Amino acid sequence: MPRPSDQQRQALTELLGLGSHSVRKSHYPELLARLEELETERNRYKWLFEHAVHGIFQASLQEGLRAANPALARMLGYDDPQDVLWSLTDLASYMFVGGAEEMTRIRQLLSQDAGLFGYETQLRRKDGSSIDVLMNLLLKPDEEGLFEGFVADITERKQAQKRLQQLNDELEQRVSSRTAELQEANRNLLQQIVERKRIEQALREARDAAEAANHSKDKYLAAASHDLLQPLNAARLLISTLRERSLPEAEHTLVERSHQALEGAEDLLTDLLDISKLDQAAIQPDIDVYRLEELLAPLASEFQSVAAAEGLHLRVRTPGYAISTDFRLLTRILRNFLSNACRYTELGGILLGARKRGEYLELQVWDSGRGIPADQLDNIFLEFNQLNVGRAAERKGVGLGLAIVDRIARMLGYPVTVRSYPSRGSVFAIRVPLAQQSIQTPSAAIAMRPQVGDPLPGRRVLVLDNELSILHSMSALLEQWGCEVVVAVDQSAALQALGERAPDLILADFHLDHGVIGCDVVEHLRRHFASAIPAVMITADRSDQCRRDLQRMGVPLLNKPLKPGKLRAVLSQLLRDPVP
Repeated sequence: MPRPSDQQRQALTELLGLGSHSVRKSHYPELLARLEELETERNRYKWLFEHAVHGIFQASLQEGLRAANPALARMLGYDDPQDVLWSLTDLASYMFVGGAEEMTRIRQLLSQDAGLFGYETQLRRKDGSSIDVLMNLLLKPDEEGLFEGFVADITERKQAQKRLQQLNDELEQRVSSRTAELQEANRNLLQQIVERKRIEQALREARDAAEAANHSKDKYLAAASHDLLQPLNAARLLISTLRERSLPEAEHTLVERSHQALEGAEDLLTDLLDISKLDQAAIQPDIDVYRLEELLAPLASEFQSVAAAEGLHLRVRTPGYAISTDFRLLTRILRNFLSNACRYTELGGILLGARKRGEYLELQVWDSGRGIPADQLDNIFLEFNQLNVGRAAERKGVGLGLAIVDRIARMLGYPVTVRSYPSRGSVFAIRVPLAQQSIQTPSAAIAMRPQVGDPLPGRRVLVLDNELSILHSMSALLEQWGCEVVVAVDQSAALQALGERAPDLILADFHLDHGVIGCDVVEHLRRHFASAIPAVMITADRSDQCRRDLQRMGVPLLNKPLKPGKLRAVLSQLLRDPVP
């Protein structure tokens, strides 16, 4: 603590009339203690002034700011309190957003009363921004026009109040809008009630039919849709691109696990969508005549790599018959048979073939797997049923594959049989009518026959899709196969990207933006380049209408999420046998 200086002591002693030595001697200790107390008090107030959280200043109504603490300087964006000691004119210009008018208002209020408390105003910061503050001003009675002020920053509080008011306004608007909607709905409901009385019986019958059709749909969560298939498709393509690259063992293991997880999600979603449509009777058979090769060759191409990945050998025996069936639905049945055979066969092989049974052809899938006990054969077509699966790690799918087979077979009227020998294997078969007449030319379905050489490297492929994630993932996969890839989101972008050189093949999404159909873009590009460019349509739309539209055009259809093996087989076949 600083001690009083000699000059301070001398001035005080003379003021008090303690000039004589004897008087000073008798009162000196008391005076010294008092001086030290005063100095301590002064230092304490000085410390409080300099370290206060809120701004403190002293100003004159004639001269301007005379003193300011660091908190006020920081509040206004200055480093040194000396920078804010403005004159009266500068004070109006630099400190108060309201300028001279604000100063006049404060002067008037102070002239009416000695103090001004809870006064809200706005101060200007050094960078030109403003802050909301709360000020308490107090005139000093002993000095005319001198007042002291205390300033608190309330900007955040003001902003919160403003935001709260906005939220209240928005809420009132939403309540008002919702009230109007409800009133309109009530009016419509009254009209519907009047109309409903006349068709009550018809609605009751429709309700009963809908409840029967939707009983299983609700159980299987058939809400999965196009929006879920899109990102799954992009992820599947990217993972497939990584699987074909040379990666370190650890990274390869992670990629394989990701592939298995995506494959499981894809199988589950596909099963849910299919079984939902079957239960709603939303799928109607489209019977036509097909050569057996057209049916079995694509499946053989698709499952060769699947079987090889499991260490199995897939053989295919294709006699020269023609059958009368729904190509897509029968393919779905055989695909489920082959998928189960690959999943539940540890060693050996799988055989896909056919045998003539009178006026029918029995399509068979043999495997050398674990087999099924005789007392459980009747249960394998039940929903969510998986035999001999104890731990979750051994569970593959959710047990809907054969339930879907059973529904499709009953819809088509085709008998399904199962023969199984525990520890030796199983035979799944379905009996299909033979065609009454022979056919000489392939139908719209693609017959993928084994060929020599890879036709993909160096081919120019246009990928048309309105999803950027699909474009990126498809481009990565095709470039890895050696293709020159051109991507576009619509017709104009495709023409600009292609320039004067036509693509060798077009991969187009069925549904593009703004209601544009991919088939229309393909036809426009064919006319533009005066060439029957091969094309493949890709879509998450699994409706029969979409399939029929593409069949009429003779354009192959692949559903999302894509199986890269099947995609490569289709592209290879089209590039080997281009559209004439």
